[in-house]
Amino acid sequence: MLAGRTWARPLPNIRKGFARQQYYHTANGSRPRQGPPKLRHGIRHETTEAGEDMSGHINSGPNEGIFFVDNVFPLKLRWLLRIPYLSESSLSESLYRFNSPVTGHTDPMSIVQRAIPEKLPVKVTEVLLRLKEGGAFVKFAHEPDFNASELEGTLQKYLEEHPIKPYFNPFRRVSTCLVQGRPWIEDLYRFPSSRLRVEFIPTSPGGEAAELSQETLYSLFRRYGKISDIIAQPSDSKILPKYAFLNFQLVRHGVMAKNCMHGFILPEAQGGGKGGTVLKLAYEQKVKVHWIRDWLLNHPRVVIPALAIIITTITVAVFDPIRTFFVKAHVEHSFHISDNRVYKWLRSVIMRANDYVSFRSQQKEDAGLGTIWDDRKDDIERIQTWLMETAETFIVIQGPRGSGKKELVLDQALKDRKYKLVIDCKPIQEARGDSATIVATADQVGYRPIFSWMTSMSSLIDLAAQGTIGTKTGFSETLDTQIAKILQNTATALKQIALEGRKKDEKDKDLGDDEYLEAHPEHRPVVVIDNFLHKSQDSSIVYDKISEWAAGLATTNSAHVIFLTNDVSFSKSLSKALPNRVFRQIALGDCSAEVAKRFVINHLDADAEYDNHKKTDNKAERKPIPSQQRTDLGELDGCIETLGGRLTDLEFLARRIKSGETPCKAVEEIIDQSASEILKMYILDVDRATRAWTPEQAWLLIKHLAGTDQIRYNEILLSDTYKSGGEKTLQALEQAELISVVNCNGRPYSIKPGKPVYTAAFKALTQDHVLTAKLDLAILADLTKLETAVLDKYEAELQLLSRLPKQPAELAPRIKWLLGKLAAGQSKVEKYERESTDLKKVLMAEF
Repeated sequence: MLAGRTWARPLPNIRKGFARQQYYHTANGSRPRQGPPKLRHGIRHETTEAGEDMSGHINSGPNEGIFFVDNVFPLKLRWLLRIPYLSESSLSESLYRFNSPVTGHTDPMSIVQRAIPEKLPVKVTEVLLRLKEGGAFVKFAHEPDFNASELEGTLQKYLEEHPIKPYFNPFRRVSTCLVQGRPWIEDLYRFPSSRLRVEFIPTSPGGEAAELSQETLYSLFRRYGKISDIIAQPSDSKILPKYAFLNFQLVRHGVMAKNCMHGFILPEAQGGGKGGTVLKLAYEQKVKVHWIRDWLLNHPRVVIPALAIIITTITVAVFDPIRTFFVKAHVEHSFHISDNRVYKWLRSVIMRANDYVSFRSQQKEDAGLGTIWDDRKDDIERIQTWLMETAETFIVIQGPRGSGKKELVLDQALKDRKYKLVIDCKPIQEARGDSATIVATADQVGYRPIFSWMTSMSSLIDLAAQGTIGTKTGFSETLDTQIAKILQNTATALKQIALEGRKKDEKDKDLGDDEYLEAHPEHRPVVVIDNFLHKSQDSSIVYDKISEWAAGLATTNSAHVIFLTNDVSFSKSLSKALPNRVFRQIALGDCSAEVAKRFVINHLDADAEYDNHKKTDNKAERKPIPSQQRTDLGELDGCIETLGGRLTDLEFLARRIKSGETPCKAVEEIIDQSASEILKMYILDVDRATRAWTPEQAWLLIKHLAGTDQIRYNEILLSDTYKSGGEKTLQALEQAELISVVNCNGRPYSIKPGKPVYTAAFKALTQDHVLTAKLDLAILADLTKLETAVLDKYEAELQLLSRLPKQPAELAPRIKWLLGKLAAGQSKVEKYERESTDLKKVLMAEF
């Protein structure tokens, strides 16, 4: 604050404020430029911090007024006032010392002096600088003939014509307004804001103040700057005094309005109420509590997708490399103790020191299977040859359950392959729920960590978001997406394994990754997909994703792919993934009678040969093997003819014979057990809601196949029992392995039992008269019901024709045809009833 600053004509009792040392030119002529001002004391002493006599106010008498000059100080310096022991006066003096005489026109007092032209008929008596508000109060005296409002207009017009732009704000000119009220000059820690709180105070204690409308407030304050909003006090608020909020567009607009209108008395004529209303203004800081939280909660359309992106990014950046590492460890058996050198050494020592039962049984099984592998040597060599070709390797091994597909591939064709990944589709398909399916898929490939619970939680979050914002956010992932992510990580790990053997100094070091993998098929890992299309009628999502993933592996030469399946219609599913490719396939059937006999005998003799070899190397001292001791093995030819060449049935037969049973007795037990399984799985415990066949349809096939090895496919479809949805029923029974459909020239040709032993089991079931009578009676009841429904249609049509007023001659053939159908249908119904009566007698007579 500079006390007693004057220019123009000196006032009485007030000292001259500035020494004229230099001159500068304006539109009004030459004016002196002040030098760095020094603080001088006049008659009164004011400070810039608390007004006149520390009262916090500036008083103006008759013929006096106050201007507030804006843009004198930079508002950005107000933060300095928060520093302890630093006042406005010390900061003002620092600004004076900063400005040199050469740049004296940039100091605050120079800006204020330039803002008041000499031709203005006023006498400046005092100047009060306001650093934190970026301006200054200029108190002046004027002649009685002049009005202060007129002087304000003249001054504002002058500043528009001769703008003054300080160096710290070159894009905004200095502005000034007349102070209408009684400004409050305080040195509190209250800093300017674009938001003002306007309180309505009565002019005298006990009086009433008018609550100004928004229109009145706008008309009073719009002259000081752009108002963005006016917020009135809520009508139900009981806070006194009444108030309103003014939101200016700029902070300087709020400063100007506050300093010019604080203490203004609005008379009754202008809406101030009886006795008038005093306006008290204060800065209201725009401080929002928890504004970050509120913004997040109020913008779900932005926050939820952004959160999903962040979580996805973290998952990809952090967890995906970890999961890829565990998949590689699973394929390479990095953490498998059976591949540890110390474990292998200990195992060899134990095998030599002790007759360990598990090792003996393994040797016995290997010896028994050796006969099968000798018979299928061509298939094994063919698979190994395909794996060494540089072209895409996509192999399908198809065969009935129990034909030894998995053992053929893993134990024989791939026994020398180091890196193998086996994916069993059975636990994946049988898992209940999306979370269990994801866990089962991850377990097959070694994918961890897996957060299966996140699937359910993200689905709930997505559902809640949909109810909130009306659309799905994509935060949750479907089962399809989760499985694809697991398989994608697995593909990345397999490619890394295939490229691990690459050396920088080899001849094809300049090849790209794809060219290298194509040139070196021996480095590619092998992916074996077992039980492909197991229960595919329930859901095909898993098989579709696995097919697409396997096709990608084969196309990019990242790995060899081998499918093991029982389903003969595998080409329909795989063709979706590789529509223009020809699959390399091997169909495994049942063993021939000669091979089956050798398998059973070798299985019996394996244990005895192992004991003889351990005891002595002299062949003369060895004991006879079981095939030489037993006299009932001559029955094997007939038993194997009945049992067939299914590997699992042959192994079961060998175990029963070894336990002491004769071959015929063992086969009878196997047939009885198979008959019981057929009854339980296909006839007695059939849930019509979940199964695609009825007991009557299954029994009809059993009756037809009991006396022959195969029946015509279309013969069954033409029967009345299979009249509705016959092909779907046969496909379901084939999937359930009751029957096997033989194809010829791409079409279904004939129907055979699902297993060779089923032929004998079917015959055994039909020999049970009570069971046959009961099931035949059920078939006749269905046929009667179907025929009755057809007769009802014929009768309804005849009844409709009989209502015609005339019987045209053209209707005679139709009526004759309907009558013939009725007669034929009635004959069938009577026949079914007679047969049903006979069957009921059997049920009444026998147990």
